[in-house]
Amino acid sequence: MILAVIEIVSENTITGLPLQKKQRQRYRRISVYLFGQNSHARRDQMRKHYATIKDIANALNISFATVSRALRDAYDVKAETRELVLAKAAELNYKPNLNAKGLAQHRSYHLGVILPGITNYYFSTVITGIQEVAYDNGFNLILYVTNDSTERERDMISNLSLAGLDGLLVCVSSGAGAGTGFKEIMDDGVPVVFFDRAAEEVNASKVVQDDYNGAFEATEHLVKNGYRKIAHIAGPEDLAFTRKRLQGYKDALKKHGLPAKQEWVIHSGFSQAHGERDAEVLWKGRNRPDAIFAVNDRKAVGAMLTLKKLGVQIGREVGVVGFTNDPVAAIISPSLTTIAEPAFEIGRQSCQLLLNHIRKKKFEPKEVVLPGKLIVRESSTRV
Repeated sequence: MILAVIEIVSENTITGLPLQKKQRQRYRRISVYLFGQNSHARRDQMRKHYATIKDIANALNISFATVSRALRDAYDVKAETRELVLAKAAELNYKPNLNAKGLAQHRSYHLGVILPGITNYYFSTVITGIQEVAYDNGFNLILYVTNDSTERERDMISNLSLAGLDGLLVCVSSGAGAGTGFKEIMDDGVPVVFFDRAAEEVNASKVVQDDYNGAFEATEHLVKNGYRKIAHIAGPEDLAFTRKRLQGYKDALKKHGLPAKQEWVIHSGFSQAHGERDAEVLWKGRNRPDAIFAVNDRKAVGAMLTLKKLGVQIGREVGVVGFTNDPVAAIISPSLTTIAEPAFEIGRQSCQLLLNHIRKKKFEPKEVVLPGKLIVRESSTRV
């Protein structure tokens, strides 16, 4: 008896599509099969016969076409016939053949999702939102994980089997030159919708959080709580949302007549380790800040760990505000004030936009900007 099948794809790529020759040379698959006793004797018993439309038609002594129309809820099928068909379908455990349906409708019912990672709270929540809409509409998801590498993103794009995808949802990597190649995919007739991080040069639909106003509100919150020398540990300069959050930070300081010193703005990656190093750099300077606004919660937590090592009292001496509302923000001590991003809704709306493009070829590109929410906790309180 087969207990489990585990498929591991090198480069942390999760894919259900057949690999092209070029892909097979780069991505090495390892399949691990765990067998129990009598597995060979019972292997033939594992494959189950699934009921077909023909089975339902024979059981009810009606035509194949009538069953097909009843399952599609066609207008020309009597209500009592439809009820009989649905009841028999449930009794026989009928499941629609998506491959046959896709061939008939010229669709694969597969959506590709290209994103930097799946292990952090934000992206896992986005995927949950995407999955809810995809599942409700009969689509499967295939994840392509770039590990935030521009080179890996390019390799994946060049090796995509577009014939097996009805559309793509994309969050580009943070490296320079990210996002190239998606215009060519759209030119080939495959719709693309960006979420969170978009390729600016591509005229496509996108769903993002309100980065500018979120950063403005976070910085102004620190000002109103008595902090005057506010630093910003930012993301990579090439990303649009990094620039928008930086601008929101600067404009909030300008509104209140406070300086935005260049030495207090540090660009780096998004990890906790980057936050730790950024805080170390700030504290090596002669003019130390009394507050830090971080581009995300992971960097904020990293900065807090460095401040603790340096004996700095967070909140009382130095305020810290993040951006995401990762669960760790409520667990760390002191708890982290942050801007909550609507990650689930970003996933849900981006998938719905993609389905709109798939169903209506002339659907015009649309940008959706969703607001965040300030969550006040202990790290920005001077008590």
